[in-house]
Amino acid sequence: MRKIKTIFLLSLLMLLLAACSVTTSGNEKISTLEKVKKDGKIVVGFAGEKPYAYEDENGKLTGEAVEVARAIFKKMGIEEMEGKLTKFSSLIPGLKAGKFDVITAGMYITPTRCEQVAFAEPDYSIGEALAVRKGNPQNIHSYEDIAANPEIKVAVMNGAIEIDYLKAAGVKESQMEFVTDIPSNITSLESNRVDAITMTGPTLNAALETANAKNIEVVEDFTQPVVEGKSVRGYGAAAFKPGDDEILKAYNEELAKMKESGELLEILGEFGFTETELPGDTTAAELCK
Repeated sequence: MRKIKTIFLLSLLMLLLAACSVTTSGNEKISTLEKVKKDGKIVVGFAGEKPYAYEDENGKLTGEAVEVARAIFKKMGIEEMEGKLTKFSSLIPGLKAGKFDVITAGMYITPTRCEQVAFAEPDYSIGEALAVRKGNPQNIHSYEDIAANPEIKVAVMNGAIEIDYLKAAGVKESQMEFVTDIPSNITSLESNRVDAITMTGPTLNAALETANAKNIEVVEDFTQPVVEGKSVRGYGAAAFKPGDDEILKAYNEELAKMKESGELLEILGEFGFTETELPGDTTAAELCK
């Protein structure tokens, strides 16, 4: 029995070591940082959500999270970022499966996600937003208003943090319509399948502008969700595979320099963010607790 246990522990250790390195064409094992520097390219997973990560009209990968990461990787000596579009809910599984070297899509740092990936320090913070049909016929001003009326339905992107916020406010899953992307979210409200849609403020504004949705309005007096007695504010960051400590450390060092120099705010400003959306002194370690 003791021998079996020892073999199991040794096998587990080998798997953990393998997760922290990349095998080259020979038997040599190198870290992810060494590999991407050698290749001059890093593969990034994103989910097509403005203003965080999306393809512009020319097919170029851009967005707040993308441009922050691009600037940092260039400072690290990695010139090329190869973007791979996937569903938001597939970002973490894809990273863990080795399809991407990093995911950067405005993803919030949460304790649950911290159990699966290694987050960099946050590069922005933001609140939530809600949109309804013109005139707000259901008189919705908060998640609690949705919970109070079981007839109200809300669309939310599958895998998004808003699902947790809605549940915390008492909204039942039967009231939620799960969609795969932002355009589907807008369509669900325009077609009257739902009464409201929710996402972060910058994402919602960008989505409505892109869709030219004339029969939808943002709830200006929306009450921010409260979870465990605290008003919710999300902090987004890039994420790496667990064990990729070397590239994570280098990334955080360059991000810290950009925060200090003001370069981070300059990049955020290109996508409609202001100084109030800076992450301040909040750390990934604090958000993972």
